[in-house]
Amino acid sequence: MKKNKKNKNLWLKETEIEVGYLYFATANQYRAVLAMNGDFLIYAPSSEGMEPLTPNAKMPFENSPFKKCQIATFAKKDYQEFSFDGTEAIKHKLNDAQLAEVITQCNAKTAIEALLAE
Repeated sequence: MKKNKKNKNLWLKETEIEVGYLYFATANQYRAVLAMNGDFLIYAPSSEGMEPLTPNAKMPFENSPFKKCQIATFAKKDYQEFSFDGTEAIKHKLNDAQLAEVITQCNAKTAIEALLAE
């Protein structure tokens, strides 16, 4: 099977990636950035093929293991604008409760502490 070619126009600039923001890849996968230090970040990926989040919906990361990667690697994914809390954008700021929910859902607290201590 031939792999789909990535569209560099849909990649993020490394400066667009921020902690506490939700992104949406073209594979309909939500990705929440939980921590960044140096060239690395920790994020929570949802399953692919997700339906759009509805207002007041639970974060879609239950039992999704967090991932650690280089910021440049995270940026080289095809991203798309999406609607969240009534706004259409390439990224959306999570509030403190939503961010805490994501960290709990993917059990990332210890990994975040370790990354920030490096």
